[in-house]
Amino acid sequence: VQLQASGGGLVQAGGSLRLSCAASTITHKIVNLGWYRQAPGKERELVAEISSDDGATKYAESAEGRFTISRDNAKNTVNLQMHNLKPEDTAVYYCHARATRWGRSYQNRYWGQGTQVTVSS
Repeated sequence: VQLQASGGGLVQAGGSLRLSCAASTITHKIVNLGWYRQAPGKERELVAEISSDDGATKYAESAEGRFTISRDNAKNTVNLQMHNLKPEDTAVYYCHARATRWGRSYQNRYWGQGTQVTVSS
């Protein structure tokens, strides 16, 4: 599974950004797609994820009400719309996928390249 992320950049506090990620695979079924982030000196943390089967979403508490994750199953893409960004949202954001080989149940995890989001105060 290959994940290609785009978006990110520099924005002032209160601004908005949109991250997109396209997953490509012919050997795996995508179970869910999402975004993690890692700030300097901190552990990588979940931001939001969405199920490919039923569209169920999960958000970090810090993202609730400000970020919206959406998906296009036909294109295997996931988007993260971020509003009201805060300096503490500054981090490298990573696209993430859980996927299984067709006909199997074990889920593997895949990561895209990181994209920097910087929010200035």
